Amino acid sequence: MSIDGGALLLCLAVSLGAALVVLLATFAVGVRTGLHRHVDTAWGLAFCAVAGTAYGLSAGHGNDGRRLLVLLLVVAWGLRLSAHIWLRGRGRGEDPRYARLLGRVPAERRSGYALRIVYLLQAGLVWLVSLPVQVAVFVPRPPGALAWTGTVLWSSGLFFEAVGDQQLRRFRADPANLGQVLDRGLWHCTRHPNYFGDFLVWWGLFLCAADTPVGWATVVSPLVMSCLLINGSGKPMLERQLRSTKPGYAAYVDRTSGFLPLPPRTGRSGIFGGSRKQPVRQER
Repeated sequence: MSIDGGALLLCLAVSLGAALVVLLATFAVGVRTGLHRHVDTAWGLAFCAVAGTAYGLSAGHGNDGRRLLVLLLVVAWGLRLSAHIWLRGRGRGEDPRYARLLGRVPAERRSGYALRIVYLLQAGLVWLVSLPVQVAVFVPRPPGALAWTGTVLWSSGLFFEAVGDQQLRRFRADPANLGQVLDRGLWHCTRHPNYFGDFLVWWGLFLCAADTPVGWATVVSPLVMSCLLINGSGKPMLERQLRSTKPGYAAYVDRTSGFLPLPPRTGRSGIFGGSRKQPVRQER
């Protein structure tokens, strides 16, 4: 049995519309409140909207067990991420990243600039990154070895994201840690357990679609996400900010892996080197 190409093409178009609806609604909130940081909360919700749309449109085309599995994986990941980001930013002002970005243009042009550069771009990225999800729900076969391997990979990724976020939340809640860097738990072996977890999640979802030729074609999606996390708007952007605002952050960089979880290195300079001395003074 093969994927129904016509039904899949319809799903691709409607799913893009679902992502646009979420991001445009968030844009309206951003204009009304003057805070565009809400787009980060909408990121996970947009993936949930795409997954729900694809699940509904694939009824009668894909295997019900596979459809439900993929839907649950995406919704669990997306809702957790959105809830975490919303709670983290509740009561705060504009995110410095968006303040710098929008500060490049005159005030009267900022809304249009934000719409194009932030919201529409993110809607397109949601659609592109979620291609494996949209394909997987149309696969007519029950989940096989690749899909279950992907589920295990997804579970590992969710562990890194959720545990890393919880460790950081508890660390920041303790006044004794004010200004210090978290270098315990998962943060002891990688500077970005949340980004590494995201990496695993999307490669796992890709495997849920990879037991069909059309599914393999969606490898572009986890590759794009990996590039964004490692070289794009994820890790490098955050680390540039921390290096410029927090003296001593380089010491943490020297001793801790930048992405893959690895044992800390001592006695060597570079990405994994450096000695373990006093905690680095830093706000995360």
